Amino acid sequence: MVGKAGFAPDEWNQIVQSVLTAGIAISAAEPSGLFGILKESIASASALIDAKTSQSDELIQAVVAELQTSDGRTAAKAGLSSAFAGAKPADVKVRAIDALKKTAAILDAKAPADSLAFKTWLRHIAQSVAEASSEGGFLGFGGVKVSDNEKATLAEISSALGLPASA
Repeated sequence: MVGKAGFAPDEWNQIVQSVLTAGIAISAAEPSGLFGILKESIASASALIDAKTSQSDELIQAVVAELQTSDGRTAAKAGLSSAFAGAKPADVKVRAIDALKKTAAILDAKAPADSLAFKTWLRHIAQSVAEASSEGGFLGFGGVKVSDNEKATLAEISSALGLPASA
């Protein structure tokens, strides 16, 4: 197991931020309005809470613990603000996918034993965000659970992480 000490500070920040970046990529793929964004944010937060009790991977636990601290959240928010500063809405998804590719490369190089579990967890977070709010329809009626844009972005996320696309 490689923990925080096994990474350079910028690498660790990249890994911690990736948990939020996975959800950002989906939200940027298909903007869902105020209530949709709220549901997607809750789904992302729920994935973190669930990981605290359901994930046994030590790297995942270390990242969850980092995000539970004020300093960890502040650093993650500052990193994300910097990464997405000046981005037009269409650029946010591209930047998020690029950031996930960078995270995958760091994990594969520095934490090969934990890499698959962590990348699979990131993919799970993205899937949870995609399923959080129906797209299309009117006033929450009709629409689809996961839009075509979100499905395409999930495939891009899987590719960026070096995972097979899921059904």
